[in-house]
Amino acid sequence: MSGTRPGRAVVVGGGLAGITSALELADAGLSVTLIEGRPRLGGLAFSFRRGDLTVDNGQHVYLRCCTAYRWFLDRVGGAELAPVQARLDVPVLDVAHPRGPRLGRLRRAALPVPLHLARSLATYPHLSLAERASVGRAALALKRLDPADPALDGVDFATWLGRHGQSARTIEALWDLVGVATLNATAPHASLGLAAMVFKTGLLSEPGAADIGWARVPLGELHDTLARKALDSAGVRTETRTKVESISRTQDGSWQVQVAGETLDAEVVVLAVPQKETYDLLPDGALDDPGKLLDIGTAPILNVHVVYDRKVLKQPFFAALGTPVQWVFDRTDSSGLMGGGQYLAISQSAAEDEIDLPVAELRARYLPELEKLLPAARGAEILDFFVTRERTATFAPTPGVGRLRPSARTRADGLYLAGAWTATGWPATMEGAVRSGFSAAGAALGALGRPHVHPLQEAA
Repeated sequence: MSGTRPGRAVVVGGGLAGITSALELADAGLSVTLIEGRPRLGGLAFSFRRGDLTVDNGQHVYLRCCTAYRWFLDRVGGAELAPVQARLDVPVLDVAHPRGPRLGRLRRAALPVPLHLARSLATYPHLSLAERASVGRAALALKRLDPADPALDGVDFATWLGRHGQSARTIEALWDLVGVATLNATAPHASLGLAAMVFKTGLLSEPGAADIGWARVPLGELHDTLARKALDSAGVRTETRTKVESISRTQDGSWQVQVAGETLDAEVVVLAVPQKETYDLLPDGALDDPGKLLDIGTAPILNVHVVYDRKVLKQPFFAALGTPVQWVFDRTDSSGLMGGGQYLAISQSAAEDEIDLPVAELRARYLPELEKLLPAARGAEILDFFVTRERTATFAPTPGVGRLRPSARTRADGLYLAGAWTATGWPATMEGAVRSGFSAAGAALGALGRPHVHPLQEAA
């Protein structure tokens, strides 16, 4: 397939996985066309306009250990626009404590693992002394697990935590506090393999691994505007508002991708779209059991947006206990809000019970909760209240999902898969999406016989 003909590639899907694949293939000298059905790039991490505001569809964060997504930010020239905390520091507010609201913090010290979190856990007010001690023992047991062990995939995280002495309160106030946000599932509904991967990599690998980064600008500036510039500079032809109708094999073993009014010829095709769309486009025989793609479930994320007429939160973000509210972020500056008000975004993962509730019901539920958490919000005028819903925000990280996730390679030469739902070893995160793009491009370039160094090895 390498031949003397210039390599041509078509990448279907303009999310982070597709953008990454396209950049890697173009950087290796292929002629690349990127096809995206939406009018923008960025997949499910995007922005839109609402009046004078620029709104992210949902709050997205990453960790210092997310080396692939950090590569992506560097590659598109956006690293300075999404910086990482100097040191992990998460305010955690419990409003249901019998003696009144209590503020704790999860933060690290400048000490080696696991001592970097020891002081924070020792003084964490949301757990008893015995519960804090139990966390240390469970963390040491977790550190001994191999997340890639297939046996872990079939066990739910809650069962394992229970076997290691974790109380319901410990799971709520610590393990799920982190796990729901990163896995988009509570412990009973999360694969132990994925949970172990998250906690080992984020909390038990390097002292700074869990330091949190987030965009100080709208996500669209990073994942659409800057990504388009990077694609243009790499020579990628990017077509948005374009739907792929079919993918077929030619007699000479290459591929044809049919879009409205045009047939694209290619030696390489990367499908970087959700699993259902991938299933619909896959040629016969490309996977042994394509039906497995449809067995990969999805999980929703709900975001509640509130604009106040005054500043009600001093911190950039916090997590909450004793309330339906999970995480609250200040999005005032990034949204362009003017006039002294404040825009808060409440991020609600694993939101199966709320994703379809009417806006009026969500307003009645969440505004009083914010007043409990933020006394300054009491009496503040609500300038705007709206909701964004991603019903299929991530793949569901349920026990057994690992055996369903396909690798980048298919049985059809020249056809590759990318997306956070593929077998990256990571849950459905921006990091996983970028890593899947690396895998698809690397597999394609290897099959073409083109020299290729994995970007993270190159960075190392």
